[in-house]
Amino acid sequence: MAISVTVPKDLSAIKTKVAFNLTKRQLVCFSAAALVGLPFYIFTKDLLGTEVSALFMVVLMLPFFFLAMYERDGFPAEKIVYFMVRQKFLVPGIRPYRTENLYSRLEEREKLRKELAYLESREESYKSRKQAVHKGKKALKGTAPHTVRGKKKKENITYSTGKHNI
Repeated sequence: MAISVTVPKDLSAIKTKVAFNLTKRQLVCFSAAALVGLPFYIFTKDLLGTEVSALFMVVLMLPFFFLAMYERDGFPAEKIVYFMVRQKFLVPGIRPYRTENLYSRLEEREKLRKELAYLESREESYKSRKQAVHKGKKALKGTAPHTVRGKKKKENITYSTGKHNI
């Protein structure tokens, strides 16, 4: 007569039990829940009544039970909470996939090159016009001043300040 025992395929899912068929994690969390909940109940049962005090005790102990028992995809509850906080608040939300269009970069570079060439040509033409004007002023320095019928042009300016003309 043979005895058959079923063995799970995934042995990593098996946890080491320490006492009362509980893992170390569960023992620590249940002990913490007892350390928080029982003193609260003992000190508040006279003030609030036993029923209300018991309800508040259960509410205080529930997070510890949650941390002890909840596990998803091999991760304990605090890791899952950390992942959720990191996803929602710490890391930027939407990261769209953007391709790099090399053709548009080449077009932009060509456009900038043409604009630079245009500006350089304008600067050269401005310099050449400035030099021509400067040469023209040098040529005009030796000529006579403006004349009216062979005489120097004089301006008559009168300023009036009320009673006196200057």
